[in-house]
Amino acid sequence: MTEQRASGRTRTARAATGLLMSMGLLTPIVWAASHDVRAAPATAPATGPLLAPAFAAALDLGQYSPFWVDPHSQARQQTREIAKRGRPRDAALLRRIADRPTAVWLTERDPADHVRRATEDATRSGRIPVFVAYNIPGRDCGQYSSGGAADDDEYRQWVGRIADGIGDRRAVVILEPDAAPQAATGCDGQARLDARTESGSAAGLRPAPGPRSDRRALLAHAVRTLKARPGAAVYVDAGNAGWIRDVHQIADVLKSAGVNAADGFALNVSSFQTTRASREYGDRLSAALGGAHYVIDTSRNGKGPVPENANGKDSGEPWCNPPGRALGTPPTTRTGSPIVDAFLWIKRPGESDGACRGGPPAGQWWTEYALGLAREAMSDSYPGVLGRGDDDDQPGANPSTDARD
Repeated sequence: MTEQRASGRTRTARAATGLLMSMGLLTPIVWAASHDVRAAPATAPATGPLLAPAFAAALDLGQYSPFWVDPHSQARQQTREIAKRGRPRDAALLRRIADRPTAVWLTERDPADHVRRATEDATRSGRIPVFVAYNIPGRDCGQYSSGGAADDDEYRQWVGRIADGIGDRRAVVILEPDAAPQAATGCDGQARLDARTESGSAAGLRPAPGPRSDRRALLAHAVRTLKARPGAAVYVDAGNAGWIRDVHQIADVLKSAGVNAADGFALNVSSFQTTRASREYGDRLSAALGGAHYVIDTSRNGKGPVPENANGKDSGEPWCNPPGRALGTPPTTRTGSPIVDAFLWIKRPGESDGACRGGPPAGQWWTEYALGLAREAMSDSYPGVLGRGDDDDQPGANPSTDARD
């Protein structure tokens, strides 16, 4: 049993280094020389004095999470506000979100100062910030999160400003959620929705006036621009396990979008697919891409997607503020897979998916939904992130360690 546990720690430590190696935080040579987790803190200074403390601290705590917690997040602000109102139990629930590293979504016209402040703060604390670049022309094909840069030139300049903000500091960038999958399914960046029916269902897509964007070329340009920064790790969004079932279809788009020059791809951003389903899908997509690494958004997948109804169809819009969902595995590089670099909270739990099911516009904070996510993660029916039947030694399989700490 002791040998098995030691072997498990070694496998876990190796998996924990995937993202760190890709970002230059730990070289393969150093890791090969000392691969036992108990020896890792002693070798951590070889990664450089700036980032070694974060790596060593993560190992010491057994969390394998070098990521930065945004001190100005809506979750933190709302936690303080609720505590002032005399709601200590709700404040304690929100702290399960506020105290976790979540991604910073970049949508403003000039993101350079925002990125610079975040990377500087993260560097001072010995941590790594996670950003989401979300400004592609024709964003979200005109649906709830519509918007984006006015044209291709503006977008290229915008990405350049993110790179300027990063400078020579460390950062993870998730590139343009939904952009590649939408390109694979017919939205090329200059499509928009016609009028909606009273029930809210889409009437269809049609090209908007004006020049058409080459979304794949823009993504490839963004990868090159961001990867020119020595401390940047870039993952191109690839949708989720329930969207494009043919991995070769999305793989072709990702290749032309520059994924081979990136650190890999991202799955399940703002979605609710289980980690098990995401890994099964991600491994197949990785194989289609020649072994690409990937990260998984586990922010709200603790109970998986909305169950199918008696007719075998999802009720309503299953991706938009579905009820009864739960927080998933907290951000970590302890994934149990050599090609899954990290579980991340890319979607910020508590921020609305859109004006559906009584929610505010997309991206706005919704306290009651946030409380629901945290509360469901503590319920007796919480199955753990990987779902029932997964190995007990996998992260997230035991809610007593991940959801109720």
